[in-house]
Amino acid sequence: MALAVLPDLLHNLPVLAWAIASGNPGDWWTYAVALPGKEPMLPAWVVTLSQQLHCLFHSALVATVISALLYMVRHQFWLPFLGWWSHIIIDVFTHSADFYPSPVFYPVSSWGFDGLAWNTTWFTVLNYTALTGLGIWLFVTRRNAELHHSSTTVAAPGQT
Repeated sequence: MALAVLPDLLHNLPVLAWAIASGNPGDWWTYAVALPGKEPMLPAWVVTLSQQLHCLFHSALVATVISALLYMVRHQFWLPFLGWWSHIIIDVFTHSADFYPSPVFYPVSSWGFDGLAWNTTWFTVLNYTALTGLGIWLFVTRRNAELHHSSTTVAAPGQT
């Protein structure tokens, strides 16, 4: 799942580069947490490059082509791509037309499904509650597995 965050990281790089080069790295954070229509003013080249990277790496067509090319080289599906694919699928339904719709058919079309915006309050609360619950469940089950493993491990004679 390592590639799951890649689409969002890549489209933020031009903004980060501009913020650092202009001597205001905090402007990147302002951009990253901005609500729709409240983004800070950015130079045209930053907006264009950021939008192009967003479209490219949120496109199922682009992901299909890259997956197919890699499959032809490796003769198997590269498992880390599941992260990228999961990001695209999740974003299709959790981005509205007002806030970074995912253009799944880019570059053929810029159309994006008008889903439920991920920053809708009730959805955000539900999302973070589910993530917290999953984190607790993983912690408890792994801890219990480690405790069970250590309690069933017996030292060989002469070892302590």
